Amino acid sequence: MPTVIPVKFTYAARDLWFDPADTGAQEGDHVICTTERGREIGLATADAREVTPEELEATIGGAQLRAVDRIATDADLERAEELARRGEDAMPAFRRHVAESGLDMKPVGVEYLFDGEKAVCYFAAEERVDFRQLVRDLAREFHVRIDMRQIGVREEAAIVGGYGHCGQELCCRRFATGFDPVSIRMAKEQDLPLNSTKISGACGRLMCCLRYEFEAYRDFKTRAPKRNAVIDTPLGKGKIVEYDTPKEQIVLRLENGKQIRVALADMTASEAAHKKSEELGCPCRPDTVTREVLDRLESPDVQMALAELDRKNGVLAEPEVDASDIFVEPKRKRRRASSGAPTGERADAAAAMGEEGAGATRRRRKRRPGDGGAGAAEDVAAAQPGAATTRRRRHHQAGEDASGDAGSQQAAAQGVRRTRRPGDKGGQLAAEKGTQPRGMQPSRKKRAQQAAAQGGQPSSETKPRSGAEGAAKRRRRRRGGRGKGGSAEGGAPAGE
Repeated sequence: MPTVIPVKFTYAARDLWFDPADTGAQEGDHVICTTERGREIGLATADAREVTPEELEATIGGAQLRAVDRIATDADLERAEELARRGEDAMPAFRRHVAESGLDMKPVGVEYLFDGEKAVCYFAAEERVDFRQLVRDLAREFHVRIDMRQIGVREEAAIVGGYGHCGQELCCRRFATGFDPVSIRMAKEQDLPLNSTKISGACGRLMCCLRYEFEAYRDFKTRAPKRNAVIDTPLGKGKIVEYDTPKEQIVLRLENGKQIRVALADMTASEAAHKKSEELGCPCRPDTVTREVLDRLESPDVQMALAELDRKNGVLAEPEVDASDIFVEPKRKRRRASSGAPTGERADAAAAMGEEGAGATRRRRKRRPGDGGAGAAEDVAAAQPGAATTRRRRHHQAGEDASGDAGSQQAAAQGVRRTRRPGDKGGQLAAEKGTQPRGMQPSRKKRAQQAAAQGGQPSSETKPRSGAEGAAKRRRRRRGGRGKGGSAEGGAPAGE
């Protein structure tokens, strides 16, 4: 069996096989080889190994297997570095001549062979280019033999180098041994987005790495149930919504909307699936997930659903729940106790309300100065049923008696709602004068009409006042103010 050693050259798309002969070359050694272009220096990418004649024929075809000349010495490595610098220096001149000639090509690189008598100029172009005049100009510039070599975009990316979407160095530059065809079907099989910017490499073509896992995806899909297939589980029917090919798992969506991941190896095939595969002559695909598989899943939702299923089937007893733990008596809100026990009229009013069974709730009111206690108005309203219909709060002095609220009693007896006026002290002044409270008195115009109807002269009260007298009266009325105790007549304090 022949022995070969792969050698990688700088501008070669794939490794070339050579016969190591008696040189003893190993992986990582730089070797000098003779190719169809001349003598070149390359890097051995693997150790020498034996191959079958069939494999050798498939790799090199009808070409002859050449031998390695020798392992490169230090002097050979220094010469290789000098030739590489000459190639870099020749690139600006190569680009200049291409621009002057107006040819539709893209210069990629210039390589000097190891013997230094020949330079290979690499360029990329979409179509064939007539570069005969360009060759003459370059030979006159470099004083060596010129060999023009057209390459594709993939070879260009391998020569120039770069980084891919994954953040790693381009595969074609790092380790690829050839450019195998890549199709869009490989991207579809791997459920990748059919977006050219996401599945294209630096060269603008489909990424070479699409073919790396294509076989694994295709093998998994031939063994797994098809997408949207219905799977039987102890928790009901499940639908396949997603594949996880690297882990060989499938994602099921149950009837309650929950999703679970199940390994393909843990699924089983039912008798119906075996029968269908025999009839159609296709591989049998699993369609059932057993209870043991779900018990091994570390999912709280699945475990709770299984426990609920066991309780429905009578496997687990219903847990006994103490009603006292669920139904708790709400705490009643405690009312704040009053500062002291009710005495006098307040006690009598409270007793009267208790005997009559009044269901009105007590209203909380703000304490105001001069009201004779926090509950004076409520006590009076409770003691006098007629006055209880009036919800408007009134100010009461501590020393006033029942006669002080004569106006309120009279208004309640007649069913007339009384209007609160500042300075009337709850109708006390009207009761002393023997007149109606101001809130119940008819208007001045109405009193004049009543006097005219009776045939008498209007009294002094109904006579229209002069402008100065009316203005003074209005000023005194305004000076009375709310809560200041001013009189309606003279504006004197209530104590006077």
